[in-house]
Amino acid sequence: MIRHLSIRDFAIIENAEIDFQDGLNIITGETGAGKSIVIEAVSLALGSRADTAFVRSGKKKALIQMIADHDGEEYIITREISASGKNICRINDEIVTLTHLNALCRKLADIHGQYDHQSLLNPDNHIKLVDLYRKDLISPAKDKVSAAYDEYSALRSRLKALLADAARDRRERDFMQFEFDELNAAALKPGEDTELEERAAMLQNSERIYENLAGAYYAASEDESSLLSGLRHITDLVSETSAFSTELEALGNRLNEIYYEFEDIASSIRDCRDGAMFSPEELDLVIGRLETINKLKAKHGKSLEQLIEYRNELDDKLSAMEDVDSTREEMEKELAVLRGHLIAACNELSAIRKEAASRLEEKITAELKELNFNDAIFSISFRKADAFTAEGSDIVEFLISTNKGEPQKPLSRIASGGEMSRIMLAFKKITGDYDEIPTMIFDEIDSGISGITASIVGHKLVEIARTHQIICITHLPQIAACGAHNYRISKVSDDKMTYTTVLPLSHEEKVEEIARLLGGSNITETTLKSAEELINASN
Repeated sequence: MIRHLSIRDFAIIENAEIDFQDGLNIITGETGAGKSIVIEAVSLALGSRADTAFVRSGKKKALIQMIADHDGEEYIITREISASGKNICRINDEIVTLTHLNALCRKLADIHGQYDHQSLLNPDNHIKLVDLYRKDLISPAKDKVSAAYDEYSALRSRLKALLADAARDRRERDFMQFEFDELNAAALKPGEDTELEERAAMLQNSERIYENLAGAYYAASEDESSLLSGLRHITDLVSETSAFSTELEALGNRLNEIYYEFEDIASSIRDCRDGAMFSPEELDLVIGRLETINKLKAKHGKSLEQLIEYRNELDDKLSAMEDVDSTREEMEKELAVLRGHLIAACNELSAIRKEAASRLEEKITAELKELNFNDAIFSISFRKADAFTAEGSDIVEFLISTNKGEPQKPLSRIASGGEMSRIMLAFKKITGDYDEIPTMIFDEIDSGISGITASIVGHKLVEIARTHQIICITHLPQIAACGAHNYRISKVSDDKMTYTTVLPLSHEEKVEEIARLLGGSNITETTLKSAEELINASN
C-alpha cells in the first residue's frame, strides 16, 4: 500500500507531503487546483514515462518520492526529473531502470482513469478481461495454445519457404543445370591453375632452360676441369693427411660430405636438363586447359576454389529439387497433425473461456444492479476468428442492454460516460478480488454521474476499500462523503508564482469541504447540515 507521497517542484506543486491511509482516501479541490497533477505524480512514481514539462517553472528538477509496502517489505521509490531531460529512478536509494521500477510497481498499485473507459470500449481488450478473470485456469490453457501455435506456425513458414524456393528454383533449374554441367565437365581440381601456369612457363622457356642446365651440368661434371673433378682431387689430398691429426681428419670428412652433396646436385641438374625437352603438343594442352579455367573464373567472377565450391552448391540444390516433392508431402502431413493439435488446444481454451465468461456475466450483472443498472442485461459473445493466433481462435465482445426492452448491443455503441464509469467500476470490483494489487487509484470515476447514482458509486468504493486501499479524486459530494480519509487540494497565487497544497481534513473540515461541494462558496448552516447528513448516510 502507498503510505506517503512527497512532491517537490512538480508542475504547480512546490512542496507537498501526503500521508495516505488504509481504506478509502478521497481527494477534492477546486477545478484547476491540481488534483490530476497529484495522480500524475503518483503515476510517475509507479513507473510511467517522464516529461520535462512537469518540472516547475524556474526549477532545475522535479522530485517525487513514495513510500509503499508490499508483502511485508517497505519500498522508498524516487523519481527525479531534470529540466535538461535526465531521468533517474531509485528504489531504496538504489538506481534502477524504468523497466525494473515498472515490474515492482505493477504489484503495488493500479491507476484507473479515462483511459480505462476507452480500453473497455475497445473489443480487443474484452478477451483480456475474460482471461484475467480465471487466469488460474485460462493461463495454462493459453500456454498450451501458444506452444502449439508456435510449432504449427514454424512448420507452416518452413513449408511456405520450401514451396516458394521450389517455384523459383523451377524457373532457374535449366540455367542451374547448364552451369553445373559446364563446371562438372571441367573437372576442376584445387590448385590446378597455379600448377598449370608453372608448367606453361617451363614449356615456353624449355630451350633456354635446357641450354642453361646443360651448361651447368657440363661445368659441374663433364668438363675435364669440372668442379666435381676438382673437388674430388682436393678431397683426396686432404684425406691422405687425415691420419696425422684429428683436425685434418675432420676437414677430410667435411670435404667428403661436400663432394657427395655436390655430386647429388649435379645429378639433379642433369635430370632437370633431361626433363626440359620442348613439347609443342603438351604446351598446347596446358595453355588450352588454362584458357578453359580462366574463362570460367572470369565468367563467374570466382577463384578456382570458389568455382569448385559453387559446383558443389549447384549439385546440392539440384539434388534438393529432386527431393522437394517428397519433402513437401512429409511436411504437409506433419502440418495437418500439428493443426489438429492446435485446433484441439484452441477448443479446450475456448471451452474454459466460455465457462469463465458465463460466471463473469453473472457477477458483472449483479454488480451493475448494485450500481443502479436495475434493468441491465450484460452478456459476453464469442465467435471464431478467421485465423488462429497464439492466444486461440476466439473473438470476444461485451454486449449490454441498459434499459428494459432494448436489444443487447456492443458496449461501445450504447454506453454514455456515466454508464461507462459505473461499468468500469463493476469490472474493477470483480478483478480487484483476484488481481492481488493492494492499491487502486481512481481519477474521474465520477465522470457523467450525479444524484443517487453518485451515492451508489460512493458506497461501491467503500465496499472495494474493505479489501483494498483506494485513492480517489472526485468533485461529487456524495462520493467525498464516503471517504474514510479526506484531503483537500488548494491553489494560491502571489505576485510571482502559483502554489498548490494538499492537506488532510479533520471531521469538521471534511464537513465544510462537502458543504462547499454542495453549495459552492456560499456555505450556510443548511449546507453544513446537509453535508453532515450526507456523511452520516454514507457510513
